[in-house]
Amino acid sequence: MSPGEGLATLPVSIQLLAGLFTATPMSILMGARGRKAGFLLAALFAVLGGALAAYSLIHGLFALLCFAHALLGAAVVSFGLFRFAAAELVAAPQQAKAISLTLGSGLVAALLAPEVFRLFKDSLAPVPLAGAYLAVSAIALAGMLPIAAAKFAPPQPKAGKDKSRGQTAALWNRPRLLWAILCGVGSFAGMMLLMTPTPLAMVGCGFSDVQAADVIRWHVVAMFAPSFFTGSLITRFGANAIVATGAVLLALSGLTALAGIELVHFYVSLVLLGLGWNFGFVGATTLLNSELMDSEKSLFQGINDTGIALGAAIASFSSGLMIASVGWAMIAAALLGFAAVVAFSSFKQRQAVSNTSSLVQY
Repeated sequence: MSPGEGLATLPVSIQLLAGLFTATPMSILMGARGRKAGFLLAALFAVLGGALAAYSLIHGLFALLCFAHALLGAAVVSFGLFRFAAAELVAAPQQAKAISLTLGSGLVAALLAPEVFRLFKDSLAPVPLAGAYLAVSAIALAGMLPIAAAKFAPPQPKAGKDKSRGQTAALWNRPRLLWAILCGVGSFAGMMLLMTPTPLAMVGCGFSDVQAADVIRWHVVAMFAPSFFTGSLITRFGANAIVATGAVLLALSGLTALAGIELVHFYVSLVLLGLGWNFGFVGATTLLNSELMDSEKSLFQGINDTGIALGAAIASFSSGLMIASVGWAMIAAALLGFAAVVAFSSFKQRQAVSNTSSLVQY
């Protein structure tokens, strides 16, 4: 359908870029108009994106398919803000659990999505995949009902345009906030770096597509299943300790991948990768939220998710180039660098908190 083989992945790339450019505007919109309005708009993006993608496949309209994926990218990044919306509904001591449990719902999606795809991908035969896109529209349309009925926190106080600019510029003078953002970006980018090329690496090592899919399936389970207790661990041991543990798990994932290319190495490495991402990402989100006043949340939550989208996109694109040029082992070694970034950021964030506490006591 694409004009050339080199453009075959363009729709997915546009989806990633759309998420990158819409994260902050959508977060600011939610701050001004409320979470409900923002999530309903995101669901509308998903409904339209799925429907237009199906239409474009049926009629062979590649440009329209790219536009549809841009809408889907905006929807996906907006739905990621649900974790912040959940935290706003509970007291501060319970926010880590709220964030964690919200991400835990991703486990249900991860388990059901392959079955939905299998059931609907050929439902509009002879056009492949069109039915799957329509299923996305139907699910998003159904999801608008609970969003419309749900109660969210009221819109946040407006900071004003000049104050928002000042807040953005002041980010560099707020090390606790900056290091919290880097914890999340490093965790997400590191996960994407190793996960994205895993199927290609496994097939190149002689394993089947089915085996590669099963490794990814267990990786996704490891990403989301811990969310049902990660919040409790953060409440008990602190967010910084959990982020640091995530960094250790990411490093162990890279070391396991370097240890060999047997099937067990791929399974263990990708499960550790999922666990490390969960601890790092949930912990970083909790750290970020603890640093923000209500009037700052919409801006900096958007900046945070823009950074995460940028890091994920760069890691994803880079991993494709690396697997073709320097190989699997170098990607695994690069993951150790991301783990070091997360660990260092966690240490610096904790150090900044300690320094602030000392100044207050003084």
